[in-house]
Amino acid sequence: MKRIAILLFLCVSNFVLTAQTDSPAALKEIKAFQKTLNKEYKNRKQSPLAPEDFDKFKGHEFFTPDLQYRVAAKLEVTEGTPFFAMKTTSTRLSTERIFGYVNFTLGGKEFRLPVYQSKDLMQMEEYADYLFFPFTDLTNGNETYGGGRYIDLRIPKTGNDIIIDFNMAYNPYCAYNKKYSCPLVPAENQMDVAIPVGIKYHNK
Repeated sequence: MKRIAILLFLCVSNFVLTAQTDSPAALKEIKAFQKTLNKEYKNRKQSPLAPEDFDKFKGHEFFTPDLQYRVAAKLEVTEGTPFFAMKTTSTRLSTERIFGYVNFTLGGKEFRLPVYQSKDLMQMEEYADYLFFPFTDLTNGNETYGGGRYIDLRIPKTGNDIIIDFNMAYNPYCAYNKKYSCPLVPAENQMDVAIPVGIKYHNK
Protein backbone atom coordinates (compact mmCIF):
# COMPACT_ATOMS: atom_id res chain seq x y z
CA MET A 1 0.00 0.00 0.00
CA LYS A 2 1.18 3.48 -0.78
CA ARG A 3 0.97 5.20 2.57
CA ILE A 4 -0.25 8.76 2.57
CA ALA A 5 2.46 11.42 2.45
CA ILE A 6 3.51 12.89 5.77
CA LEU A 7 1.14 15.78 6.43
CA LEU A 8 2.62 17.33 9.52
CA PHE A 9 5.99 17.70 11.22
CA LEU A 10 5.20 17.13 14.88
CA CYS A 11 6.90 19.41 17.37
CA VAL A 12 8.74 18.29 20.47
CA SER A 13 7.11 20.44 23.12
CA ASN A 14 5.26 20.57 26.39
CA PHE A 15 1.59 19.59 26.27
CA VAL A 16 0.36 22.60 28.20
CA LEU A 17 2.13 24.98 25.83
CA THR A 18 1.17 23.18 22.62
CA ALA A 19 -2.33 21.92 23.19
CA GLN A 20 -3.83 24.72 25.24
CA THR A 21 -2.18 28.14 24.93
CA ASP A 22 -1.19 27.45 21.33
CA SER A 23 -4.62 26.15 20.28
CA PRO A 24 -5.03 28.50 17.25
CA ALA A 25 -1.86 27.05 15.73
CA ALA A 26 -2.96 23.49 16.51
CA LEU A 27 -6.38 24.07 14.93
CA LYS A 28 -4.71 25.60 11.89
CA GLU A 29 -2.57 22.46 11.49
CA ILE A 30 -5.65 20.23 11.74
CA LYS A 31 -7.50 22.24 9.10
CA ALA A 32 -4.43 22.10 6.84
CA PHE A 33 -4.33 18.32 7.31
CA GLN A 34 -7.97 18.00 6.30
CA LYS A 35 -7.51 20.25 3.26
CA THR A 36 -4.43 18.33 2.10
CA LEU A 37 -6.16 14.97 2.51
CA ASN A 38 -9.18 16.09 0.49
CA LYS A 39 -6.93 17.57 -2.18
CA GLU A 40 -5.08 14.27 -2.58
CA TYR A 41 -8.29 12.29 -2.93
CA LYS A 42 -9.65 14.74 -5.51
CA ASN A 43 -6.49 14.44 -7.61
CA ARG A 44 -7.08 11.65 -10.10
CA LYS A 45 -3.35 10.88 -10.28
CA GLN A 46 -3.05 10.47 -6.50
CA SER A 47 -6.48 9.35 -5.40
CA PRO A 48 -6.97 5.79 -4.14
CA LEU A 49 -10.65 6.01 -5.01
CA ALA A 50 -12.11 3.52 -7.45
CA PRO A 51 -13.08 5.09 -10.80
CA GLU A 52 -16.79 4.70 -10.07
CA ASP A 53 -16.39 6.61 -6.81
CA PHE A 54 -14.06 9.38 -7.92
CA ASP A 55 -16.56 11.70 -9.64
CA LYS A 56 -19.01 11.66 -6.73
CA PHE A 57 -16.38 12.29 -4.06
CA LYS A 58 -16.91 15.76 -2.55
CA GLY A 59 -14.58 15.47 0.40
CA HIS A 60 -14.11 13.52 3.60
CA GLU A 61 -16.31 13.95 6.62
CA PHE A 62 -14.41 14.79 9.80
CA PHE A 63 -15.31 15.05 13.45
CA THR A 64 -15.19 18.52 14.94
CA PRO A 65 -11.60 19.09 16.12
CA ASP A 66 -11.12 18.61 19.84
CA LEU A 67 -7.72 19.40 21.35
CA GLN A 68 -8.36 17.06 24.28
CA TYR A 69 -7.30 14.42 21.77
CA ARG A 70 -4.03 16.14 20.99
CA VAL A 71 -1.94 14.42 23.61
CA ALA A 72 1.57 14.71 24.93
CA ALA A 73 3.30 11.34 24.91
CA LYS A 74 6.68 9.97 25.93
CA LEU A 75 8.43 7.84 23.33
CA GLU A 76 10.12 4.85 24.91
CA VAL A 77 12.56 3.59 22.25
CA THR A 78 13.25 -0.15 22.13
CA GLU A 79 16.75 -0.70 20.78
CA GLY A 80 17.51 -3.55 18.39
CA THR A 81 14.02 -4.95 18.01
CA PRO A 82 13.76 -7.45 15.14
CA PHE A 83 11.69 -6.92 12.04
CA PHE A 84 8.58 -9.03 11.68
CA ALA A 85 5.93 -9.72 9.07
CA MET A 86 2.89 -7.54 9.78
CA LYS A 87 -0.31 -8.94 8.33
CA THR A 88 -2.24 -6.90 5.78
CA THR A 89 -5.64 -7.04 4.13
CA SER A 90 -4.12 -9.23 1.42
CA THR A 91 -1.57 -12.04 1.34
CA ARG A 92 1.20 -9.44 1.28
CA LEU A 93 3.19 -9.01 4.47
CA SER A 94 4.63 -5.68 5.55
CA THR A 95 8.12 -5.80 7.09
CA GLU A 96 8.00 -3.71 10.24
CA ARG A 97 9.62 -3.49 13.63
CA ILE A 98 8.50 -2.00 16.90
CA PHE A 99 10.53 1.20 17.16
CA GLY A 100 9.24 1.91 20.61
CA TYR A 101 6.19 2.60 22.74
CA VAL A 102 4.23 5.80 23.23
CA ASN A 103 3.05 6.40 26.77
CA PHE A 104 0.18 8.83 27.36
CA THR A 105 -3.07 9.42 29.22
CA LEU A 106 -6.39 9.85 27.42
CA GLY A 107 -9.90 9.81 28.80
CA GLY A 108 -8.56 9.13 32.27
CA LYS A 109 -6.79 5.97 31.08
CA GLU A 110 -3.11 5.32 30.69
CA PHE A 111 -1.85 3.79 27.45
CA ARG A 112 1.42 2.22 26.36
CA LEU A 113 1.14 1.40 22.67
CA PRO A 114 3.73 0.33 20.09
CA VAL A 115 4.73 2.48 17.14
CA TYR A 116 6.30 0.85 14.10
CA GLN A 117 9.05 1.49 11.61
CA SER A 118 8.92 0.12 8.07
CA LYS A 119 12.05 -1.59 6.76
CA ASP A 120 11.33 -0.29 3.27
CA LEU A 121 10.46 3.28 4.21
CA MET A 122 13.44 3.76 6.50
CA GLN A 123 15.70 3.30 3.47
CA MET A 124 14.11 6.37 1.85
CA GLU A 125 15.50 9.74 2.91
CA GLU A 126 12.14 11.47 3.12
CA TYR A 127 10.70 8.72 5.37
CA ALA A 128 13.82 7.78 7.37
CA ASP A 129 12.30 9.20 10.57
CA TYR A 130 8.75 8.06 9.85
CA LEU A 131 6.81 6.13 12.48
CA PHE A 132 3.59 4.26 11.81
CA PHE A 133 0.91 4.42 14.51
CA PRO A 134 -2.19 2.33 13.72
CA PHE A 135 -5.00 2.07 16.25
CA THR A 136 -8.54 0.92 16.80
CA ASP A 137 -11.04 2.46 19.20
CA LEU A 138 -14.68 2.16 20.24
CA THR A 139 -15.97 4.25 17.31
CA ASN A 140 -14.87 1.65 14.74
CA GLY A 141 -17.68 0.10 12.74
CA ASN A 142 -20.04 2.92 13.66
CA GLU A 143 -18.76 6.41 12.94
CA THR A 144 -15.32 5.33 11.77
CA TYR A 145 -13.79 2.61 9.61
CA GLY A 146 -14.17 -0.85 11.12
CA GLY A 147 -10.55 -1.76 10.46
CA GLY A 148 -9.16 1.14 12.47
CA ARG A 149 -7.23 4.26 11.50
CA TYR A 150 -3.65 5.43 11.11
CA ILE A 151 -1.58 8.39 12.34
CA ASP A 152 1.79 9.43 10.91
CA LEU A 153 4.50 10.40 13.40
CA ARG A 154 8.12 11.49 13.20
CA ILE A 155 10.98 10.43 15.43
CA PRO A 156 11.77 13.39 17.72
CA LYS A 157 15.00 15.14 16.79
CA THR A 158 15.88 15.51 20.47
CA GLY A 159 14.46 14.04 23.64
CA ASN A 160 11.54 11.66 23.87
CA ASP A 161 8.54 14.01 23.88
CA ILE A 162 6.11 13.53 21.01
CA ILE A 163 2.67 14.94 20.26
CA ILE A 164 0.01 12.50 19.04
CA ASP A 165 -2.88 14.39 17.49
CA PHE A 166 -5.80 12.02 17.00
CA ASN A 167 -7.53 14.83 15.08
CA MET A 168 -5.20 13.80 12.25
CA ALA A 169 -6.25 10.16 12.17
CA TYR A 170 -6.95 8.98 8.61
CA ASN A 171 -8.29 5.82 6.98
CA PRO A 172 -6.22 3.21 5.15
CA TYR A 173 -6.60 3.24 1.38
CA CYS A 174 -8.32 -0.14 1.43
CA ALA A 175 -11.30 1.49 3.17
CA TYR A 176 -12.04 3.02 -0.25
CA ASN A 177 -10.59 0.57 -2.73
CA LYS A 178 -10.03 -3.15 -2.19
CA LYS A 179 -7.15 -3.24 -4.66
CA TYR A 180 -4.88 -1.81 -1.94
CA SER A 181 -3.10 -3.95 0.61
CA CYS A 182 -3.16 -2.25 4.02
CA PRO A 183 -1.49 -3.23 7.30
CA LEU A 184 -3.93 -4.62 9.83
CA VAL A 185 -3.98 -2.95 13.23
CA PRO A 186 -2.16 -5.25 15.67
CA ALA A 187 -4.00 -6.38 18.80
CA GLU A 188 -1.50 -4.39 20.89
CA ASN A 189 -2.82 -1.17 19.32
CA GLN A 190 -6.44 -1.63 20.26
CA MET A 191 -7.72 1.14 22.52
CA ASP A 192 -10.70 0.64 24.84
CA VAL A 193 -11.90 4.24 24.56
CA ALA A 194 -13.81 6.15 21.92
CA ILE A 195 -11.74 8.57 19.81
CA PRO A 196 -14.41 10.86 18.28
CA VAL A 197 -11.98 13.02 16.29
CA GLY A 198 -10.20 12.70 12.98
CA ILE A 199 -11.71 11.20 9.88
CA LYS A 200 -15.13 9.54 9.78
CA TYR A 201 -16.27 6.72 7.52
CA HIS A 202 -19.58 5.48 6.22
CA ASN A 203 -20.05 2.14 4.51
CA LYS A 204 -21.31 2.31 0.96
